[in-house]
Amino acid sequence: MAFDSGFFAASVGEISRFAGARAEKIYQPRADEIVIVLRGREVSGRLSLRCGAGDARIALTSQTCENPAVPPNFCMLLRKHIQGSLFESVKVPGFERVAVFVFSGRDAMGFDAERRLCAEITGRNSNLILTDGGEPPKILGAMRPVDFSTSRVRQVLPGMIYELPPAQEGKKDPTAETRAGFLAALSSADPKGRAADFVASAYFGISPAVARQIAFNASGDASAECSVFSASPDRLADAFFSVTERIKAGDFSFNIAMERGNGRSRPVEYSFIPLTQYGTDNLVYFDTAGELIDRYYGEKDRASLVGSKAADLKKTVSTNISRLRRKLDIQAGELAECEGAGRYRADADLIIGNIYAIKKGDRQAELTDWSEPSPDGGFATRRIKLDPLLSPSENAAKLYKKYAKLKKAKEELTKQTAIAREELDYLQTVRDSLSRAENESDIAGIREELISAGYIRGEKGQERKKAPGRKISFAEYETRGGFRVLCGRNNLQNEEISFRRSEPGDIWFHAKGVPGSHVLLKTGGGEVPDADMTDAAEIAAYNSDAGNGGGVSVDYTDVKNLKKPGGARPGFVTYRTYRTAFVTPDPEKIAAMKKERGR
Repeated sequence: MAFDSGFFAASVGEISRFAGARAEKIYQPRADEIVIVLRGREVSGRLSLRCGAGDARIALTSQTCENPAVPPNFCMLLRKHIQGSLFESVKVPGFERVAVFVFSGRDAMGFDAERRLCAEITGRNSNLILTDGGEPPKILGAMRPVDFSTSRVRQVLPGMIYELPPAQEGKKDPTAETRAGFLAALSSADPKGRAADFVASAYFGISPAVARQIAFNASGDASAECSVFSASPDRLADAFFSVTERIKAGDFSFNIAMERGNGRSRPVEYSFIPLTQYGTDNLVYFDTAGELIDRYYGEKDRASLVGSKAADLKKTVSTNISRLRRKLDIQAGELAECEGAGRYRADADLIIGNIYAIKKGDRQAELTDWSEPSPDGGFATRRIKLDPLLSPSENAAKLYKKYAKLKKAKEELTKQTAIAREELDYLQTVRDSLSRAENESDIAGIREELISAGYIRGEKGQERKKAPGRKISFAEYETRGGFRVLCGRNNLQNEEISFRRSEPGDIWFHAKGVPGSHVLLKTGGGEVPDADMTDAAEIAAYNSDAGNGGGVSVDYTDVKNLKKPGGARPGFVTYRTYRTAFVTPDPEKIAAMKKERGR
């Protein structure tokens, strides 16, 4: 419950600044998310209302998502009643995580009408409910209708009267608590229980991270037991009320606690108060709640998208990679056997050189090796096994034939091994692309690529080639000096960037020896400072299979040096003239340079 009531209040405060703006457009990019584009005279933004079981939230967002070709029913209902209306206000009843967005417009008959969109951010029961403006309000529709088969406590169906979710039993509003009440509750708590657990269980709307921070602020230990405060309970009370006072005053400090290691960092927790329990050096601060939410959930949303939309692609790629690795192991064993082909020829030569000393029926023979002198001035001897059913010349012919067969097999195996390795390298680039796909266009491009390569079947009647005029999107960055950097997210995008979006003087980057994105630094034909070159190299390093390490080697060269061999797979290039830079990408720096998707 990182998106607790305190963070909820902070986000609502930011959204309330858009009062008076018009709901220009409404989208439903995911089954559990509504995005409302608000546009006013002085402000404009995108309001995201998310009702996922594990990531429910409301916040302003700068991220754009692809929308389904056919809007879902709830999206159409909101467009009918809200799109084009004025956003009047947002109200929060008490300290609950329920926000009521009030819109004013006109109904189908042209009369003034008020509509309310109730966002209930209550964990797995989160929901979006549209009501009229009456008292009591009547439900017009819900993202997740709830009938008697789902809940006997509260039903949410069109035509019913809207009621707030039932309050949490046994918990109190922390913003309405008194010092005497807090101290009394603390005195009755289990002395051996953790103070953070006491705070989280006694008061609703406080996340475990904030509860631990309260204990940390009071004692320096986030896991401190209640007994630590038996002699001085005011320490915990002071820490508790300092948080509630910040909420009341709107004094928020948005930050994410990061876990760092192996050259990378990942978000662990976020809050509206500094989470110093994780160490001050591990905190990243943001100016707004919306910026923090975009950063924290961006990677999680992307991983969820890939997991749901590209599961079949990942399975296909993984299966083929495993198949190729087994094939290469078998070929390696067969090649090792072929390495002994010369021994059969040497034995055949030895038989021919001593054919006078062998007769049919011999099972073995001790033969003189005329090519190997011995120290005593003679020649060494070697024992050769023979087929007693064959004559000496037939034994030699049999060995020559086996030698020729193994020699030919070695040539063919060498060729097939090279083909298998090339295919394996290609599929590893596809797997790398899947790991960094950001939206449905990226996944669709990879799917199209695998269909063209014959790994999966397209839908019946589907064109195998890209439709004329269809644009390919890609990631875009801006260096500290303002230079534009294009970054491919799959092999089709890589090819687009390297050969169709490049211009004379542009510089191409790619992590050395590992799957990764093609990165193009747009120079405009001018000189590029070293700092901007470093930025582009770090982008290439980060968007590669080696992006979580330090000292990543990145090749860079002028685009004129790139070549694509005839018949090569998408995204495959060769180059001979290049230089290599060694960089360690900083995820936070890369995120700051990233812009909206390019076209």
